[in-house]
Amino acid sequence: MAHTVAPHLADSHDLIRVHGARVNNLKDVSVEIPKRRLTVFTGISGSGKSSLVFGTIAAESQRLINETYSAFVQGFMPTLARPEVDVLDGLTTAIIVDQQRMGADPRSTVGTATDAHAMLRILFSRLGTPHIGPPSAYSFNTASVRASGAITVERGTQRAVKATYTRTGGMCPRCEGRGSVTEMDLTQLYDATKSLNEGALTIPGYSMDGWYGRIFRGCGFFDPDKPIRRYTKRELHDLLHKEPTKIKVEGVNLTYEGLIPKIQKSMLAKDVDALQPHVRAFVERAMTFTVCPECDGTRLSEGARSSKIEGLSIADVCAMQISDLADWVRGLSEPTVAPLLEALRQSLDSFTEIGLGYLALDRPAGTLSGGEAQRVKMIRHLGSSLTDVTYVFDEPTTGLHPHDIQRMNDLLLRLRDKGNTVLVVEHKPQVIAIADHVVDLGPGAGTAGGTVCFQGGVAGLRGSDTVTGRHLDDRAAVKDTVRTPTGKLEIRGATTHNLRDVDVDVPLGVLTVVTGVAGSGKSSLIHGSIPAGEGVVSVDQAPIRGSRRSNPATYTGLLDPIRKAFAKANGVKPALFSANSEGACPTCNGAGVVYTDLAMMAGVATTCEECEGRRFQAAVLDHHLGGRDITEVLAMSVAEAEEFFGGGEAHTPAAQRVLGRLADVGLGYLTLGQPLTTLSGGERQRLKLATHMADKGGVYVLDEPTAGLHLADVEQLLGLLDRLVDAGKSVIVVEHHPAVMAHADWIIDLGPGAGHDGGRVVYEGTPADLVAARSTLTGEHLAAYVGAPQRG
Repeated sequence: MAHTVAPHLADSHDLIRVHGARVNNLKDVSVEIPKRRLTVFTGISGSGKSSLVFGTIAAESQRLINETYSAFVQGFMPTLARPEVDVLDGLTTAIIVDQQRMGADPRSTVGTATDAHAMLRILFSRLGTPHIGPPSAYSFNTASVRASGAITVERGTQRAVKATYTRTGGMCPRCEGRGSVTEMDLTQLYDATKSLNEGALTIPGYSMDGWYGRIFRGCGFFDPDKPIRRYTKRELHDLLHKEPTKIKVEGVNLTYEGLIPKIQKSMLAKDVDALQPHVRAFVERAMTFTVCPECDGTRLSEGARSSKIEGLSIADVCAMQISDLADWVRGLSEPTVAPLLEALRQSLDSFTEIGLGYLALDRPAGTLSGGEAQRVKMIRHLGSSLTDVTYVFDEPTTGLHPHDIQRMNDLLLRLRDKGNTVLVVEHKPQVIAIADHVVDLGPGAGTAGGTVCFQGGVAGLRGSDTVTGRHLDDRAAVKDTVRTPTGKLEIRGATTHNLRDVDVDVPLGVLTVVTGVAGSGKSSLIHGSIPAGEGVVSVDQAPIRGSRRSNPATYTGLLDPIRKAFAKANGVKPALFSANSEGACPTCNGAGVVYTDLAMMAGVATTCEECEGRRFQAAVLDHHLGGRDITEVLAMSVAEAEEFFGGGEAHTPAAQRVLGRLADVGLGYLTLGQPLTTLSGGERQRLKLATHMADKGGVYVLDEPTAGLHLADVEQLLGLLDRLVDAGKSVIVVEHHPAVMAHADWIIDLGPGAGHDGGRVVYEGTPADLVAARSTLTGEHLAAYVGAPQRG
């Protein structure tokens, strides 16, 4: 008689249970998510998807892991507050694969961000001829070092003295592994006709009124009253290049250093984009970045470039397209390094599988788009032996052509089939279709969202009456009639990156969509040939630089008319109504929170007790406009504020214009005081678009404006693009979304493949003709999308 084995208690934990989640706009959300399955979270922008997945589940997993480390280690980690949730059960280790751009460190490349470069260095150290040293000899992040000194080694009664120490690195000594050298334009540093006391220095922050003035006057290396053009060679060298030297000024011990090394440490060593705008402008004026003449941009020393395998150096193979490099590695057969070659082959093949075969390993990591950066991060996890891990993805199909989405789906399913829980925040119907479980949040955005509208299978979602369910099978039709161009923008001989001498006419006065598979050359063509500037407004996906203090009101300039309106109504200064200026709460300096550093323990952030997180002094809140104080206005959503400033006592036309633009781009749910750091990538791009809509440009260039947009919001975006064109603007959109392609007046399709298989125009014409011809990959997918009948 067969008897059934009772299920083991350990197998019963097969759900992640969330009860009473209240992070951001979530309203007591409770969900049960199956483990070892693929769950897709969907809902319109601002409905609370990221708050549930990233702000609650992933954040708590991360916090619990951090708590397992010693207090000493925790001191070096960011402090994570416990999310506002009643119960969180069944969590596993979460690995977040987000769309944050990779650091723009000049020495970070696609190869160093994955294991591929490390494996190539080992390969060259074993097989490269002539042999020049260990793997570090091929690393442009490692400098060669020679040191001498006495080291005493005691072995019993023997004593040996080793006098020299050498380490062979591969870093080019001239550019220090950056690939480019900076030449400084001295005319931007000082006015040679003036003396230091007359204000000769034109470097931001180098005023003679502060400490710099005391140092220059007290160092004794030059006369501060003599015009710089009359300095001797020695004096000019001391001013510009002198190495750090101890000096005493007014009884204080100080270090004097020449201007150029000082600027290099304080400004050039930092990511240019992270500098304050006026400092960045100075750096861009004063520095010229040219390819290093010594290493020809390869970042490597002469020795590292001289060692070759089958005639190719490590610099040559890193410059190859990864799909070609994979073929080259397959052609190598050396039994002594067989396991290494196999691992390298798998790593390179996973680039091709994920649709990144067109990149090269020496491509700087900072130049990757958000979607590319996310897929490069995925490569690390594909080869991982970990199972029972929760992988959290933020719109992994961003920047992917419909042809590439199928590959991404296969990868997500592979991760799931290894026994992992895969949570995906996504809007694309193709990804929702492969889900084992769907959680749909809504019904609206901001305060109108934050509830679970549906959870269950895809078939159930289709039948449900939620916004996502209703729009899941939406199909935009190709337009019967298209607008007539009013002119054309001629692009001739474009060769940026992988473009093959492209000649194309971009029609003006219409909606033009530039499309093609990822890596086919779309951004290279548009951004390389139509630079932002006179008459061109370019809205790209570069992240908005903003601190926790920045919010939509400060970023769009909306706060200025609001502050003036408050000041006028109350007869006080506008600066009082700024949390970054005179109105700031003195306890937290207007941050709303107080940071306490607990030395070796993890620091904590607590809401400021004096202002209760409002950021303003109590006296400021006594001033009202239309019955509301400044904190109440900043807590309003864009839609509420538009109504508030639209009439009555608070009528402010300047504020209303900015709010109207924010509502136009679908951000009506954002609150005016929400920190920019909490916005999603799609929200930031639309915030930029709203800001630029006031510009006087005639040509608008948009880079994937549907990123992060729900199916229902795409219609609103198309309406906005139509309004721009009808107002006499030319709109050029780099886009993969089939609804935007179908709505276009003109399509330029690049391809046929990616990397060196792309870079050509494979179609230019109307969407209707593209669907009829089905001559390209885009044409086939667009025809399938609009439901065009199959050709016989």
